[in-house]
Amino acid sequence: MIYLYFILWLAIGACAFFVRSRREVHLLCGLYIASHLLFAGRLLFGGNYLSTSGVFFTFDAAGSLFYMLLIIVGGFVLIHSQEYLKDDDFRNYRKYFALLMLLITAITGVYFANNIAVTWILLETTTLCSAGILYHRHSEQTLEATWKYLFVCSTGIAIAYLGILLLSAAASNNSLNYEDMQVLITHGNPLYLKVAFLLILTGYSCKMEIFPLYTIGVDANFAAPAPASALLSTGLVNAGFLAIFRVYRLFAETEVFEWIRHVMIIIGVMSLIVGALFLRRTNNYKRFLSYSTVENMGIVAIGLGIGGIGVWAALFHVICHTLIKSSLFLQIAVVRQIYNGYRINRIGDYININKVGAIGIIAGIVMILAFPPSPLFVSELMILSQTITSGGWWLAAIILLLLCIVIYSVCQRMIRLCYHPNQDELHLSNINRRLSYSAFVLLLGAIILGLWQPQSLVALIDKIAIF
Repeated sequence: MIYLYFILWLAIGACAFFVRSRREVHLLCGLYIASHLLFAGRLLFGGNYLSTSGVFFTFDAAGSLFYMLLIIVGGFVLIHSQEYLKDDDFRNYRKYFALLMLLITAITGVYFANNIAVTWILLETTTLCSAGILYHRHSEQTLEATWKYLFVCSTGIAIAYLGILLLSAAASNNSLNYEDMQVLITHGNPLYLKVAFLLILTGYSCKMEIFPLYTIGVDANFAAPAPASALLSTGLVNAGFLAIFRVYRLFAETEVFEWIRHVMIIIGVMSLIVGALFLRRTNNYKRFLSYSTVENMGIVAIGLGIGGIGVWAALFHVICHTLIKSSLFLQIAVVRQIYNGYRINRIGDYININKVGAIGIIAGIVMILAFPPSPLFVSELMILSQTITSGGWWLAAIILLLLCIVIYSVCQRMIRLCYHPNQDELHLSNINRRLSYSAFVLLLGAIILGLWQPQSLVALIDKIAIF
């Protein structure tokens, strides 16, 4: 079944390269989202959930959950992009939407792939689609960012490939299917297993935006149009997370699993340190939100490393981060339409210019900083609780210290945006409060999850977290 949908999605994306009007682009976007909704309906209600399609794809709990989030965020990104890029050259306009649809298709494949090699191939495909989106403005900055993205991501994916080869060797080269490999590597060579995990984690870190290859994700979000950044910082980051999580889960029954958990804690703390320090130093709001992603993914990595209820909390954190961060990037897109740029030291007084948008950003900041009723408060509290229960008082102290630095930096920057006198040129005719209201819908979903977690969602995360 999934191959038919892949052909349809690829065909729609390819057609977008050749259409002759913006109206035709919008019709293709509508058709694309409608086809994804149809696929989601068949997945949920057509009996395809937990089934395998075409050998290499399985509609498991993790893939299905993140796919539903991708549809939601992707729909909002396509709608906001139409308004954000309305004055762009038509050729660039149609190319942007074609690449965006192809990127969503590739991410969908990553979510459902049940084969480690297929995951690797599709992650590299996301690199090619993303690169075209980064170069949308055709400036020197975007050209530099695009070449950096291609080079670093391709290098990272190549490093991950070496890890896959070692992991395959540890599995006696019998299968690359995740379920088969989990059994085959149980008694594998410990050295092979450790090196394989390090290589795969390092390579895929460029997609999950964690230490050590986090920088390329930050540059990508800076170069891409803001609505596309909402997808890169959530849907693509989730693809990187799921690729790492599936590999992490393979090692659960091996003798090196405890060592792997310690590696995840170290990577998580390093990511948290990077996020905390650079949130204080950056002078660009898009980079600012990108470093917030690094910080949050660091917390997720710590949750996986701590284990126990920390794994459940890490999954819940990723889900809620998707809604909050996409909302913030879409709100920042509205900011860019009003001001000349994203420079923190120049733009301000947003509360008096676009009150709806300012309230959306302030509410989003409250959510991303994990203040109640943020769902991230729930996940971070669970991770800290598991850390202390496991005897990691020193780790809990480090996390709390770094989170205090994050809170100070984020509050200072956002107070400046909303209340500091503006020093930048204004384009008041570009204010579109409908987009601010629209982005707030995503945030409302996160607030609901902070106050009430549906039993169906809890059961689904339980299913993913227990292995």
